[in-house]
Amino acid sequence: MYRYDEFDASFVSDRVAQFSDQVERRLSGDLTEEEFRPLRLMNGVYLQLHAYMLRVAIPYGTLNGAQMRRLGHVARVYDKGFGHFTTRQNIQYNWPKLADIPAILKDLAEVEMHAIQTSGNCIRNVTADHFAGAAADEVADPRPYAEILRQWSSLHPEFSYLPRKFKIAVTGAAHDRAAIRVHDIGLEVRRNEAGEIGFRVLVGGGQGRTPMIAREVRDFLPEEDLIAYTDAILRVYNLYGRRDNKYKARIKILVHETGIEALKKDIEAEFERIKDGVLRLPEEEVARIEAYFAMPALAQDRPARSSVLEAAKADDIGLKRFAERNLHPHKVPGYAALTISLKPIGGIPGDASADQMDVVAELAERYAFDEIRVSHEQNLVLPHVALDDVPAIYAVLKDNGLATANAGLVTDIIACPGLDYCALANARSIPVAERISERFGDPDRQALIGPLSIKISGCINACGHHHVGHIGILGVDRKGEEFYQITLGGSPDETASIGEIIGRGFATDEIVDAIEKVVDTYLGLRSGPDEPFLDAYRRVGEAPFKEALYGP
Repeated sequence: MYRYDEFDASFVSDRVAQFSDQVERRLSGDLTEEEFRPLRLMNGVYLQLHAYMLRVAIPYGTLNGAQMRRLGHVARVYDKGFGHFTTRQNIQYNWPKLADIPAILKDLAEVEMHAIQTSGNCIRNVTADHFAGAAADEVADPRPYAEILRQWSSLHPEFSYLPRKFKIAVTGAAHDRAAIRVHDIGLEVRRNEAGEIGFRVLVGGGQGRTPMIAREVRDFLPEEDLIAYTDAILRVYNLYGRRDNKYKARIKILVHETGIEALKKDIEAEFERIKDGVLRLPEEEVARIEAYFAMPALAQDRPARSSVLEAAKADDIGLKRFAERNLHPHKVPGYAALTISLKPIGGIPGDASADQMDVVAELAERYAFDEIRVSHEQNLVLPHVALDDVPAIYAVLKDNGLATANAGLVTDIIACPGLDYCALANARSIPVAERISERFGDPDRQALIGPLSIKISGCINACGHHHVGHIGILGVDRKGEEFYQITLGGSPDETASIGEIIGRGFATDEIVDAIEKVVDTYLGLRSGPDEPFLDAYRRVGEAPFKEALYGP
């Protein structure tokens, strides 16, 4: 993983000192909250319903044991003992005192972490496939390119005050695990016929008030042109993006109003003007960054099937379920990427306690070559785990409430913090997620249902990605009461689609029963146990689900 050089360390240290002074002036009254607002947002500090919230960057979701342990330290010392991992592969602390935030940032800087560009109208944390560098199906590790984009975009003078926030995601495989089609820029690493590395480039995706799927502007962009072409897109957006209406300021609106062909023409013209200049990406620079992400020294002689794991599974049904759901194929035989679910039955999606963070750090250092990933699905991943070690890892996870075997199943729910924390929310997300999880908590029932994603947002901003859930739930306010609207048929992957609203909303005490009706309807109409929910919905449409919920 990337290591700070002298410039990085100085850059982050200077920012901490600068923000410390700004906080001191706010606390003394020299700055009003309105004056302080743009300063705190540049450092990842939000003012929520009950307290300030600090969002810490985890670039492309990659961190090591020391960093995870420091995140646990922050939770234990400065918060209420837990942190919330987000769909942007970051972590949020919901209860820090403003006076403590400079100390938190100083502690984080000691382990090469910061909160820069986790908020505001700038280029946000670049996200990537959480199995990057390990997945058996990837063309190439996307993280070096995410790091190159991070270095290029950090405090970029031209793109620090964009019309609106800007999000970039990179995937290294044809199967999209980074949701690139619902980002402002989505990049898919691919090879051309000559075997050269490049990118498929998508522009204009996003969720929120006006959800849209990104459109292709380049089928193959050569590797050396990555920065110049991204720069061209940002320049065109910065020039034409609306600043008079924040609800119409994202690049997706520009794509919609201008048309993809007209916008593509402007992007290509700007790219032609700058492509042969200083933004051309040198091979040696790519190689330098790639070296940071080299595969750990995995044993190359392990059998693809572990007799140790198979024997342990035969004696432990819990381990068997865990191995079936939470292990992902690795490119090296005898290894797997292991998902640590942060979705315990009846628990808060994405939350981890300080003690649990320490446990994950210890496991990463002992069994996973000191690597941890945060997924946009609000789980953690140990990307390089020997199959022989899975039983031992599982035992530790089980002892610490982290062994839920539900990755990709109906209880692996994505949810935003909702009205329990967020000043923008209309309704609570967390209690709904907890109750749905409890309703479907039986392992046999989850296995019967199979892969199915439920995503919940407490408002139209869609931080819970409800638009691309197989079942999406949106919290709305109706005359002071919380109601929940259901969407069906969404997907964030290479078959991306925006879920369809199927009817009126449901009250708080109705929504869980409504979701159960949707699931039961699916089970009754699927062509067989191997037909996933999304395939069944796309085959039959909304009619049977609508009838089950609202009657003929």
